[in-house]
Amino acid sequence: MTIQAPETRTVTSRRIACDGGEGALGHPRVWLQIPEDRGWVECGYCDCKYVLAPDASAAH
Repeated sequence: MTIQAPETRTVTSRRIACDGGEGALGHPRVWLQIPEDRGWVECGYCDCKYVLAPDASAAH
């Protein structure tokens, strides 16, 4: 049995919402903040990794 790697999404805003993306099979919506020094954050429920796009504005 193989386990799929968590999904990685490139985003343009530092604040994002994650709900697992599977409708009723997902998880409660959580708001995540991407730290400036790291440039990415992982969802505590589904381990999806959100990476800030290189051309994203620092003001988001």
